[in-house]
Amino acid sequence: MDDRRPDGRQRDLLRALDGALSLSDLGDASVLRPQAEELVAQGWLRKSDAPDSYALTADGHLVLAGPLDVTLYTRPGCHLCDEAKSQIAPLLRRAGARLHEVNIDADDVLRQRYNVDVPVLFLGARKVAKHRVDLQQFQRQLAEAGRLAKASGG
Repeated sequence: MDDRRPDGRQRDLLRALDGALSLSDLGDASVLRPQAEELVAQGWLRKSDAPDSYALTADGHLVLAGPLDVTLYTRPGCHLCDEAKSQIAPLLRRAGARLHEVNIDADDVLRQRYNVDVPVLFLGARKVAKHRVDLQQFQRQLAEAGRLAKASGG
């Protein structure tokens, strides 16, 4: 993922579409469709099978991630992934962080992006580790993220 960030309007629509069934659930689909297509072009949404339906991509989830949202890209049968998950679990609990585990094999884009790099760990929208986690560094990063979350009121 690159450093592009959605503006306030885009962020609001991404959040709304994360729980919506279709654009019509949010309002006038003809007004919202160009905005949704813009988010598709950014790589933050993908079209779903149903008319005027969209879903967040992995990058869409990352741009909405808060400072204490941790995303672990993994795959079944990956011993390094299992090791990373068990090592970070106590740190996440102490920090009050939320883990979102993503199977890269369920998404062609993610499989292509991370195929030989799992596990890949993101803190908020920033990649902080791949292959192995430096636990001391990750603990410092979590502490800093906790300070940011408190300072921003979240």
